[in-house]
Amino acid sequence: MRIAIASDHAAIEFRRELAEAVRGLGHEVIDFGTDDPTKADYPYFGKLVAERVAAGEFDRGIALCGSGIGISIAANKVEGIRCVVCSEPYSAVLSRQHNDSNVLAMGARVIGVEMGKMIARMWLEAEFEGGRHQRRVNQLDAIARGIEIEDQVDPGSTC
Repeated sequence: MRIAIASDHAAIEFRRELAEAVRGLGHEVIDFGTDDPTKADYPYFGKLVAERVAAGEFDRGIALCGSGIGISIAANKVEGIRCVVCSEPYSAVLSRQHNDSNVLAMGARVIGVEMGKMIARMWLEAEFEGGRHQRRVNQLDAIARGIEIEDQVDPGSTC
């Protein structure tokens, strides 16, 4: 896969190590920085990754900041993006299987780089399950476009 990665100043070293690990998994990784240790604005870097994924230039994106929260909020402002902030692998995998997440956000001040590598690897390996989850992803996309949605009860579904 082709992966876009970027961070603000709080996650420079985390990003560099993570990018190298993702390359080691056989993915093409394009690193959009920042490499400036002075204060950098996470919204800029979240938007940068998200726009490139939404445009189809990259299969998925990874966005990093101190907490992962701010950069994920920024990424989710871009139509077509389903960015999830994760601090453990279970949520990362489910975000792919059930929500078809296409950008992963993590916080360099929240988790260590080894945990980040594990989360990224498992997120990249996980596949979207489709099925009943596709309807819900379609609803998420409709919300982003300002389209009204309804609850669609799925008899027999437990999840």
